Amino acid sequence: MAALSSAVTLAAKPLSLPQNHRARVAAALHSPKRHLKRTEFKFFANGSSASLRSLPRLYVSSNDARFNSGPEESQQQQSSSFAEFITSERVKVVAMLALALALCNADRVVMSVAIVPLSLANGWSRAFAGIVQSSFLWGYLVSPIAGGVLVDHYGGKVVMAWGVALWSLATFLTPWASQTSLLALLTVRALLGVAEGVALPSMNNMVVRWFPQTERSRAVGISMAGFMLGCAIGLTLSPILMSQGGIFGPFVIFGLSGFLWVLVWLSATSSTPDQSPQISKYELEYILNRRQKSFSVETAKPKKVKVIPPFRRLLSKLPTWSLIIANAMHSWGFFIVLSWMPIYFSSVYRVDLRHAAWFSAVPWALMAVMGYFAGLWSDMMIQSGTSVTLTRKIMQCIGFVGPGLCLIGLATAKNPAIGSAWLTLAFGLKSFSHSGFLVNLQEIAPRYSGVLHGISNTAGTLAAIIGTVGAGFFVELVGSFPGFLLLTSLLYFLAAIFYCLFATGERVNFDDPAGCYEVRVPRR
Repeated sequence: MAALSSAVTLAAKPLSLPQNHRARVAAALHSPKRHLKRTEFKFFANGSSASLRSLPRLYVSSNDARFNSGPEESQQQQSSSFAEFITSERVKVVAMLALALALCNADRVVMSVAIVPLSLANGWSRAFAGIVQSSFLWGYLVSPIAGGVLVDHYGGKVVMAWGVALWSLATFLTPWASQTSLLALLTVRALLGVAEGVALPSMNNMVVRWFPQTERSRAVGISMAGFMLGCAIGLTLSPILMSQGGIFGPFVIFGLSGFLWVLVWLSATSSTPDQSPQISKYELEYILNRRQKSFSVETAKPKKVKVIPPFRRLLSKLPTWSLIIANAMHSWGFFIVLSWMPIYFSSVYRVDLRHAAWFSAVPWALMAVMGYFAGLWSDMMIQSGTSVTLTRKIMQCIGFVGPGLCLIGLATAKNPAIGSAWLTLAFGLKSFSHSGFLVNLQEIAPRYSGVLHGISNTAGTLAAIIGTVGAGFFVELVGSFPGFLLLTSLLYFLAAIFYCLFATGERVNFDDPAGCYEVRVPRR
């Protein structure tokens, strides 16, 4: 009875903290960067302490770790203005990423234009021309996973610099290799693929470091706009440069441009916002306060990223496979158009090579523009309260079902103008995928986004090799390129269904053997 009376008396009294403990707890709660320890929470009643021995595991967003925020902090949480966004340091970083990806794709597509005169000069069949073009993919197959691990360990800035330097060297050496031997040409193209395999994981890593979640879709949209414009620039300028400087003129120009980019990248950008000497105090606080970086109040020390990622657990989850299937289908369609559209317009519609390159370039330009607006729309949907999962699925459905329908139209088009219109619309809609699976990689596994990107890219590369080589053999055996477009359309529909069934926008816990989605405290 006395014990019960004592317990009632204790419960009736407000728990008090000594001044020094109150200061420590207040500082810990208001700090978004600090991991809180269980031993720091000690409550005192009647002069005795009672430690909280069993705190529940709770994940709190850095935005939710600020209690009792004043008017200034509330004002900082509002979205930055458009003027601030376009003049910010983070936009300079993403602009450099877009330029790197533009060079990445320009270096790829030069061979798509040069393959026509090279085939005529060397007497290559279409099947063998497909093998030459796919040699890039042989190297691209082996590097994404290793590149993703390097990106997670060293950061996107360093890995991207090495990647651009190596693929620019490979591009610059292509004229020498082609005049030396066929083996040398295939080796240099494979080296190009090895170097370019780190581009997208590096881009994703830099976007995660520099942009809060509510801006990541448009950041990826800007980066991928450069990627698509690289196709348009390469396909448009290559015939002009070839007519003025010979078949190998574009290889020299684009290779030297890459070396110049590396010098600017290393001198003008930083790996993280807090390392940048040019960033303003307002922008730094905005990024750090709004960046969606969850932490556990139970963990005393931050977890170190494992040297060997948990591949088995990564591959045991259906959300991972939804991303792998989506990337594979995205790459299949991408490389089919990248490698075969100039030949398609030249052979099916009898269009001159210069016009064939122009017809193939127009869709990439529209894809660059629509990709940015898709990212902007995606960010607005999330800000308005639409769940991340639903937003990603909507974007991905548009990005797969739309192109699938348009390829049916392309396969039945009777003249090059209508065919170009269908192709342009198909890849304008395809850009919505960048706000689907490509951003989704960062969301389900931010600690392993690099290696997860590498795994899905490897699957995409395998699909691209099969598609690029298979298209040549399909046309020779069946005699119908439109038939291959119809097959690609069917695959688009099936991939969209799989993604809608199994994708998620929630973080997946790959470190727990049982596996679960992490639940965050809702914002107030």
